[in-house]
Amino acid sequence: MKVKGIKHIFFDLDHTLWDFDKNSALTFEKIFEIHELQVNTANFLSVYEPINLNYWKLYREEKIDKENLRYRRLKDTFDAIGCQVSDRIINTLSEDYITYLTTFNHLFDDTVDILNHLKNDYKLHIITNGFEEAQQKKMDNAKISHYFATVTNSEAAGVKKPNPIIFNHALGVANAKPNESLMIGDNYEADILGAEAIGMDVILFNYHDYNADDYIKQVKHLKDLKKYL
Repeated sequence: MKVKGIKHIFFDLDHTLWDFDKNSALTFEKIFEIHELQVNTANFLSVYEPINLNYWKLYREEKIDKENLRYRRLKDTFDAIGCQVSDRIINTLSEDYITYLTTFNHLFDDTVDILNHLKNDYKLHIITNGFEEAQQKKMDNAKISHYFATVTNSEAAGVKKPNPIIFNHALGVANAKPNESLMIGDNYEADILGAEAIGMDVILFNYHDYNADDYIKQVKHLKDLKKYL
């Protein structure tokens, strides 16, 4: 059923349009090769990914800063897989990861198709918790920047999703009202509950089969947004 009264659509970037997991895996392969680290990337990622998600939750909750997030997620993973890596190398890997991450630009299937489908009927925007220095490069290199009228990141807003301040900041920049705006993202807490709390409509991009409340509109493929928009 088509959603009525929406003029502005706000997208999350990582894990929603930009295929973070695929691009991140390729980045780790590259930086391990550069630094001649004998690490099985698949094994590393199986340990790293839940550690990283936990640190991002702490980061959203203002319990850890960016520098500690970048260091601890690598340190904890190397410790867990029994690989001794010096702090100097970890800090170098942390910087190289951010540098090379934006050189890989895989998007989720149908990203460009759905943006083309939506661009003439809605104003499109981004709200992201990602680091400011990386997010614009991701969109530029993936050639999707031109679709978005505004981009709000957590560093510019001073808080992270699901804090209502970042959503209200994004609405203000976009000159949009909550009741004419819709948020699309993969993170139930940060994107969906955060946007819903200030009166925005929401659609969960539920490609990872999160057990969401039944009343939440959700899609497993971006092309399925056409059912609602």
